[in-house]
Amino acid sequence: MRVARFAASPPPEPSLRGAPPRAAGSPGRIDSPLEGPADYDQVFRVVRAAVRRVLGIERPGLGLALSNLPPNVGAYWQLTGNLIILNEGLVRAMRSQAKSPLELNSFLYVILAHEYLHALGYLDEGSVRRVTAHVTREALGPDHPATAMAEGDLWRLYPFLAYAPGGDGRRIKVVPRFDLATTQMYIR
Repeated sequence: MRVARFAASPPPEPSLRGAPPRAAGSPGRIDSPLEGPADYDQVFRVVRAAVRRVLGIERPGLGLALSNLPPNVGAYWQLTGNLIILNEGLVRAMRSQAKSPLELNSFLYVILAHEYLHALGYLDEGSVRRVTAHVTREALGPDHPATAMAEGDLWRLYPFLAYAPGGDGRRIKVVPRFDLATTQMYIR
């Protein structure tokens, strides 16, 4: 079973896709609700809009679950799956340390964008990191905190993440009302 995950210092893999694709049209900036309090669905709407605007692709019907994963794993998406598993311990650690909703939401944006790109077929860790940074820079701008996070290493930017409580990922908790933009017609 192949699992794509967002983790600190991934091992090098052969590239399945090359350089970041060119923007589909002129993307412009997204007016994002990341500045204020937002739930997972609201952050993911920004992710979906950014990827759609910059790359011209999207995938409906993803779900989100929380699990206690090892602190070096931000999230993962199982190949061919519909569920992104987000590290609940890292989210709690970031929530307690973030200086603003913008910082917390930018953190969530970067992890969700990374996993969403895996779900869209970008499997190589190096490629998906470059594409995440490209999409974020184009959609949110070079001065946005999410851009700094996407272009950097979250564990170097936030060393306390390495000490977040972790677990083995056996227990997952599905997040209700996620990806409502594409599922509200058939999932309630």
